[in-house]
Amino acid sequence: MSKRIPFISENAPIIILVRPQLAENVGMVARAMMNCALSELRLVRPREDHLSEKAVAASSGAGEILSHAKCYDTLEEAVADVQLVLATTARPRDMTKPVYHPEKAVDLCKSSLGKGERVALLFGAERTGLENEEIISSDGIIEIPLNPKHSSLNLSQAVLLMGYAWFRISGDHDNTHLGTGRSQVAPKKEFELFWNYLEDSLDKKGYFRPANKKVRMRRNLKNIFARNQLTSAEIKTLYGAIGLLMKK
Repeated sequence: MSKRIPFISENAPIIILVRPQLAENVGMVARAMMNCALSELRLVRPREDHLSEKAVAASSGAGEILSHAKCYDTLEEAVADVQLVLATTARPRDMTKPVYHPEKAVDLCKSSLGKGERVALLFGAERTGLENEEIISSDGIIEIPLNPKHSSLNLSQAVLLMGYAWFRISGDHDNTHLGTGRSQVAPKKEFELFWNYLEDSLDKKGYFRPANKKVRMRRNLKNIFARNQLTSAEIKTLYGAIGLLMKK
């Protein structure tokens, strides 16, 4: 029984490069995989050494993926333990085969992995892509929609696009947040004190006119500040600006 390598995760798609030509391209693929938390790389008849200095340098810190990569003589050997194989191609093929967009493809991968199956994504040689015979052995085709006037991608770009599509659904990676630098969003008490100061200052200057519109004007103005989640530093700045205007 072969010893499991702790670095390799079986809960993610395997990246298989078929007949890759340049060592530095393999290195850049490893970098793209590391960016997207993919760890298992398999190579079918690589033309150059994937552990060469060129490959390691191009991996930009993802040498661990290269060092654990496995080489195979045939595609059949590379996918022998895999249940779902999806092939990437930019060219229409004269064969009946399910065609998926990247998002649908990674949904399919996640479903298969959830059943305890192994999944692989195939990528062909830089210049020619996958051959028809190699695609025939796959369960489906992935087509990445791009500008039809210029849809070619280099190998690492294709891996990165698919890797990112996988990364987005493989966990909670919604990074939408309010960037506040070193300051913190002001607590509600601090905001209310500021608002009372602003409202009082505007009242003294006769801003809320006519009187019958004061309630709506007050509500709209407060909402402008409230929805922007002011930081403590921003509130201090506003105190200073309002204070200067009041003096004038």
